Amino acid sequence: MSIGEAESGTAASGTAQSGTAQSRAATGDAVAGHTALSWRALPERPRAAVLVLHGGEEHNLARPGAVNLPLLRMHGFLRPLARQAAQARIAVGTVRYRHRGWNGSRADAARDALAALDELAEQLGPVPTVLIGHSMGGRAALQAGGHPAVTGLVALAPWCPPQDPCEQLAGRRVLMLHGDRDKVTPPADTLAFAARSRAAGARVCGYTVGGSGHAMLQRLPDWHRATVRLTGALLGLRPLPAETASALALPPASGEALTLPLPRQPRRAPANP
Repeated sequence: MSIGEAESGTAASGTAQSGTAQSRAATGDAVAGHTALSWRALPERPRAAVLVLHGGEEHNLARPGAVNLPLLRMHGFLRPLARQAAQARIAVGTVRYRHRGWNGSRADAARDALAALDELAEQLGPVPTVLIGHSMGGRAALQAGGHPAVTGLVALAPWCPPQDPCEQLAGRRVLMLHGDRDKVTPPADTLAFAARSRAAGARVCGYTVGGSGHAMLQRLPDWHRATVRLTGALLGLRPLPAETASALALPPASGEALTLPLPRQPRRAPANP
């Protein structure tokens, strides 16, 4: 069953360790010979990076095929990200999965995310990196978010089982967007994970995308534009939206930070003050 494609599903268990040394231990021989990082934009001497992680399936050990629908879904994010990056010397890449599924305690997508972050650090050095993940890719991003390179995350309709850890996100800025009509990854699970993450020391802001489901087909331009603008703000290219900055500054126990309605996103971003 596809977490990124189906209309219903259940969560599987599995976690991944964080940090460079820990990530190498977690991936081990399972990633040997596999290049987990694929560049989409690589300027000379990049000063920051963005990694995009697509969705997948709950259980599937097959390799992703030549036609990868969950990855194709992310092209609408990758194109404007690459345009934004070209003007700011920011590298943009995707994580290449060895398998289509999360696969229980193997947590394959999270291991691939950690391997890609290690490759990024080896190639670019210690540049601040933002992760963007949808569905299973959101789960992988959240579990890999403790890697030393990661400074911020944007999780889109993420898969957030209640047993997943969140302590690795302490000190990171985490922006979570979830449609209120999602029947695949429950918005309530994202809300609960966000609350636990705030209590664990992460700076979390949650947006509700009214009228949208898991595939992000409803209000698609709003998903694209909000993600690109929020990512740019996490990278310091523009200020955070006022409501996002206010939410991140609220006390950890505040629930107001986690239920912001995502406003309509104009074609042109508001001018920076």
